[in-house]
Amino acid sequence: MSASDELKSCCAATYESDFARLLLGDSFHPGGLALTARIGELLELKPGQRLLDVAAGQGESAIFLAKQFGCEVVGIDFGEDNIAKATSRAESAGVASLVRFQQGDAEQLNVPAQTFDAVICECAFCTFPDKTAAAGEFARSLRPGGRVALSDLTRTGPLPPELEGLLAWIACIADARPVAEYAGYLEQSGFQIATIERHDQALAQLISDIRGRLLSTELMVRLKKLELPFVDFSQAQGLARAASDAVRAGTLGYSLVTACRIH
Repeated sequence: MSASDELKSCCAATYESDFARLLLGDSFHPGGLALTARIGELLELKPGQRLLDVAAGQGESAIFLAKQFGCEVVGIDFGEDNIAKATSRAESAGVASLVRFQQGDAEQLNVPAQTFDAVICECAFCTFPDKTAAAGEFARSLRPGGRVALSDLTRTGPLPPELEGLLAWIACIADARPVAEYAGYLEQSGFQIATIERHDQALAQLISDIRGRLLSTELMVRLKKLELPFVDFSQAQGLARAASDAVRAGTLGYSLVTACRIH
């Protein structure tokens, strides 16, 4: 397995874990479904359109958008366990006719060219080792005039050492880029930027929620009401604290970028 694939597998396994769901809830990104709804509005999703959700996780956003806007959704995720859970959730939500999920790699999407009206990628693009390839795959999958929406962590300057390691990478922090770089990847792949919005407060709230859940989870482990033998709570709290400080300093943020495929 290449270093790139090993990193993707590590990220997928982490986000498939019960511990990740315990800390993050159902929506694994800042802003939750409220920000996902904003994405749907900016993309002008409607019935009859086909949407590709890249790094769909366990399907929360895909299911929500299908129910909210009536569009058909294909969710792609690197983790096979995520695909199984997302498929089950779509069936339980009564949208299996509109939503389906398949295992895949964002840098080599196993979908036909020019078959989607829109692409979304929430809080995952910064973890892709080859961002140029991923942006190119977004463009390839879209019909001419199709739209893409990225929401992701941003940085303005160097991050503290605590936010540079493997744990920070898996938490979508270590390879956060300036929002202009995300826009640049899209423009190089034939997109024209339509909107850029900052949602730093959504990130600050998510980090605050995680810090609170870490404390309660550690307490449950100490009381032997929960078993998480491989979790280093001290390291996780240090990461969350450093991330919170970086948001307050304006070094770390969260942005939403939409763009239209022009060629």
